[in-house]
Amino acid sequence: MKITKIINPLVFVLLASLFVSCNNQDIKITAPKDYNAFLEVGDNKNLELALEDLKFWKEKLEKTPNQFPFLVKVSASQSQIFEVTGKIESLKEAEENLLKANRAVNYMNSGYLRALARNYISQHKFKEALELLKKAEDIGEHLKSTQKMLFDVHLEIGGFDTAKAYLDTFKDFSDFDYLIRLSKWSDHRGDLDAAIKYMERAKTMAESTNIPATKKWVYTNLADYYGHAGNIEDSYNLYLKALEIDPQDAYSKKGIAWIVYSYEKNPEEALRILDYAVKAHQSPDYYLLQAEIAEYLKDDKMKHEQLALYKKAVSNTLYGDMYNKYNVLLFAEDDENKAKALEIALTEITNRPTPQSYDLLAWSYFNLGKYKKAMSIMEEHVVGKTSEPDVLYHLAEIYKVNKKLKKCEKVRKELDSSIFELGPIMALKINNI
Repeated sequence: MKITKIINPLVFVLLASLFVSCNNQDIKITAPKDYNAFLEVGDNKNLELALEDLKFWKEKLEKTPNQFPFLVKVSASQSQIFEVTGKIESLKEAEENLLKANRAVNYMNSGYLRALARNYISQHKFKEALELLKKAEDIGEHLKSTQKMLFDVHLEIGGFDTAKAYLDTFKDFSDFDYLIRLSKWSDHRGDLDAAIKYMERAKTMAESTNIPATKKWVYTNLADYYGHAGNIEDSYNLYLKALEIDPQDAYSKKGIAWIVYSYEKNPEEALRILDYAVKAHQSPDYYLLQAEIAEYLKDDKMKHEQLALYKKAVSNTLYGDMYNKYNVLLFAEDDENKAKALEIALTEITNRPTPQSYDLLAWSYFNLGKYKKAMSIMEEHVVGKTSEPDVLYHLAEIYKVNKKLKKCEKVRKELDSSIFELGPIMALKINNI
C-alpha cells in the first residue's frame, strides 16, 4: 500500500514519526539480563573434556605406539580443542597425527581420509581435501559420508554443477545431513527462504535427537540465516539457546554483539560482549570487528590497536590461507599494501575460483585504479552469480566509477535490505554511492 500525494498532512506527520522511531530502534531486542550470565562464566567444561580425552589417548598411544587408531583419537581431541579455543596450533597438531595414521594404512582407510580432509577444510586447503576425498570415493567404504563431504568441497571451490550432482546422490529429506546441505545449496543460489525452511527442518530433527553439539550447530547457523533475512529477534533468541547449551560459545556472543552494534546502535555494549568472546576464543577476525566498532565510535587509537592485533595474529604462518579474504579486504584500501592485496586475491583464485574470490580480485584492481579491469572481472565472473551483500557493494562502486549509473543504482537499492548484515559503517558508504 503506497502513501499518495493526497494523504492527510497530519497522518503523514504521524507516519513519518513512526518511521523515524523504527529507524532509531526504540524497541530494543536484546537485554544484558538475557546474556550476562553467559559472559562471566567459570571453567570451560568442553575444553576440560577435550583436554582429558587428549591426555587419555596420548597415554594409550605412548604405551602402544603401533596402535595407529589411537592417532586418530588424539587428533579428534586436538580438533575439538581448536573448535573450542581457536588455537591454530591444535588444528595443525591434529593434521600431523592424521597424516601419520593415513601413512600407516597407506592412505587406504576412507574414514582416516575423511578425517584428514575435514582438517584440511578447516585450514581452507580445499584442493588437498578434494584429492583425499576422491581416494575415499574410490575405496567406496561409507560412500555416502564421502559424497556429502565432496559436495561441501566442490561448493567451496566453485564446482557448483558437480556439487549439485553429489547433493542429488544422497537426496533424502529424512536425513539431517542432507537437509543442512540442501539449506546451504539454497543459500548459495540466493534463495534465503528455502535455506531457512530446510534449516528449520534440520532444527526439528536436532531437537528430537537432543544431541547438544548438533543443536548448537543448528541454532547458530539458523540464527545467521534469520539475521540475513531481517528476523533479528529470532536470530537473537537462537544465539541465546546456543549459549544455554555452551555458555562459552564465542560465536554466539559475537552474533549477539553484532545485533547490539548493527541493529541497536549500541557500540559500547557490543565491545563489552566481544571482550568476553575474545578471552574464550583466539579468532583473529574478532579484532577486525572491534576495529570496525572503534571506527564507528571515531576512536582512532582503539581502531589502530585492534588492527595491529589482527595483523600480528595472522602473521602466524600456521594460518596459511585461512584469512585471505579478510586480508584482501583490509589491505586493498591500505595504500602501502594494495599490491599485497592483489597478490593474495590471485592466490584465492587459484585455491577457490568462486564468484566471491573473483570479487576480491576485482576489488583489488579497483583500489589500484584499474577500473575497467575490475569491471571486466565482475561482468565475466561475478554478476548474476552471487547475492552476497559485500560483493554487491563492491559491484555498485565499480559500476559507479565506470559510469554505469543505472546499474549502480539498481544494485544500490538491492543493498537497502542488507544494511543490518553489512553494518553501520558500510551503510554510510552505501548512502554515499
